[in-house]
Amino acid sequence: MRRTLFLLILATNVSWAQQIVKVSNNYASENKEVQELIDFQNIYIERLNFVGEALKGKYYEVNIQEFKNGKPSPKVRLFDGSESDYFKISLESLSLKFFFSMTDGKLKTYIKGSGFGSKKSYFKLSSDSELYALKDFLGSNEFLEINIASETDIPIFAIITPTMHKDGSGSYCEVVQSDIKPENLGAHFKIPHYFLVSIRFK
Repeated sequence: MRRTLFLLILATNVSWAQQIVKVSNNYASENKEVQELIDFQNIYIERLNFVGEALKGKYYEVNIQEFKNGKPSPKVRLFDGSESDYFKISLESLSLKFFFSMTDGKLKTYIKGSGFGSKKSYFKLSSDSELYALKDFLGSNEFLEINIASETDIPIFAIITPTMHKDGSGSYCEVVQSDIKPENLGAHFKIPHYFLVSIRFK
């Protein structure tokens, strides 16, 4: 009985490990003048690179969810690859480039992949556009390991305003590099408005 239970746990752990995907990122432009223009326009461009055997044969979708005073709004789908077999992942890697612009009181999103571009989506900002910044959840890590076995949404970006301290200073990195669950960031850090962008493999 114990041996059977041990083998079952071992098989489960092996299966779980086989669903691990590594995520790394590239951001900013190599052209200094282009990067200065991007910064001036409050535009963020970041490429996420997913690598893992578990990706083969999967579809993916990208969603965004808005949080106001800690309360979530329904998720909005930015892209759904399961609408066509063209988007089924045939290799052990996937690279997606994300564009975010926070100007004139609006958040504008766009996703670019190999041979396609998503529709542009727009969302209203509650605070000054200049206060919002894009942050990923990799922190200072070279790569992040995620498990795609559960087919649930995995947060990859936060579009946030900073958490404010009593001395008047603010911090963005303190928020996304904390151990607080992404959906609880607003309530914990007293951030009245932010967005989470997530990816789901299925």
